[in-house]
Amino acid sequence: MKQQLMRSSMEELAKIEQVGKPRVVIVGGGFGGLELAKALRDTNMQVVLVDKQNYHTFQPLMYQVATAGLEASAIISPFRKILKDQDNLSFRMAEVLHVDTAAQVLKTSIGLIHYDHLVIATGATTNYFGDEEMARHSVAIKSVEDAVELRNTVLSNFEKALQVGDREQLNSLLDFVIVGGGPTGVEVAGALSELRKHIFPKDYRDIDFREMDICLIQSGDSLLKGMSKEASEKALEYLQEFGVKVLLDRRVKSYDGYTVTLNTGEKLITRTLIWAAGVAGAPIEGIRPESIRKGNRYTVNVYNQIAGYTNVYAIGDIAAMITEEYPEGHPMVAQPAIQQGKLLGENLTRQLAGEPMRPFRYHDQGAMATIGRNHAVADLKLGGKEWKTQGFFAWLMWVFVHLIALVGFRNRLAVFMNWTTSYFSQERGSRYILGKRREPVPAEDPAASKVVA
Repeated sequence: MKQQLMRSSMEELAKIEQVGKPRVVIVGGGFGGLELAKALRDTNMQVVLVDKQNYHTFQPLMYQVATAGLEASAIISPFRKILKDQDNLSFRMAEVLHVDTAAQVLKTSIGLIHYDHLVIATGATTNYFGDEEMARHSVAIKSVEDAVELRNTVLSNFEKALQVGDREQLNSLLDFVIVGGGPTGVEVAGALSELRKHIFPKDYRDIDFREMDICLIQSGDSLLKGMSKEASEKALEYLQEFGVKVLLDRRVKSYDGYTVTLNTGEKLITRTLIWAAGVAGAPIEGIRPESIRKGNRYTVNVYNQIAGYTNVYAIGDIAAMITEEYPEGHPMVAQPAIQQGKLLGENLTRQLAGEPMRPFRYHDQGAMATIGRNHAVADLKLGGKEWKTQGFFAWLMWVFVHLIALVGFRNRLAVFMNWTTSYFSQERGSRYILGKRREPVPAEDPAASKVVA
């Protein structure tokens, strides 16, 4: 049986054997990888996109799936549908296990794939900074599966809370701790506060939601690092207005699934800790270790070539292009990945034509974050000028930008209809428990046996 599967895999790979054209293999179909694939559409190259999922995920809206604002299907789109008209591209759903740069071969879960040019666009993964206990007990939001698991966990907690009589156990189910004051942490905190105010009291009439605490912990002295002081202060003001407890200059020392211990000695009780405190690159085994720097990112030059290689590139979150302006590499957000993917497509075409490649220069278009309905902050860079705005206008811009950036008309329409309905009805339609969730109360917990009718 195993031999038959291997034969089938090799037969499948044979369909994309080289046809006398340079082969570009792209590992990862995130913002950068997808943009690169599109940029190579009308070239005399054979393009192979490899990803362990068969869909592209619009990560900026992942938190809305986690907080029952959107269906998961609204933020994902199949690669085969997105790239269906690109004749020079083949997609393979596989996990990359190793790269042999000498033989120019990728070892994957479905077999071997040869390349002439390899582009690593594997993005980032959650960074727990070596804390295994935190990784085991907390919930992250780095994939659609994570987002669905968090939604299931939140809803399961409230179902369980209806059966618990002990006050401390009840609070442990109703209280949420979010670690990380970046855009994800701020947006999750804002979304949970809206659920607490408008949705949950109608669904769970037997629960006193004055007992529900939302706590956001940030290690620095301000929120939204990288944005303006005005944006940071306004985000803090909005969150506090929404009843979110924001703890600045605090770090989480430990979390055992029940008790959060801070570096100040403070302790918080919660069954749900949401980790939004950091990310690290997701490198591929086989690339020389000296090419990997702090944060598991590849050191690349201005052409996105990984240090020590001429035909192996990295783009997006996994790439650290060190410049005077960006001594730690470009920010790990969508825009650098999109811009690098587009330029690398042009540069590979130039290289094939014997023309010099153009160096990458990041055009920072600014940043924005939403804290909830009619509340957002935006720092924009347009026409060489900086524009800062907060409140309703910033929220409208956030809505427009994210709708336009979504991949596919169907997704844009679905999200627009969902947001429009939710805006006027104060309703969330995705409040169901389906699939994996964290068990909120362990069976050995004595309080689990205290049930109220």
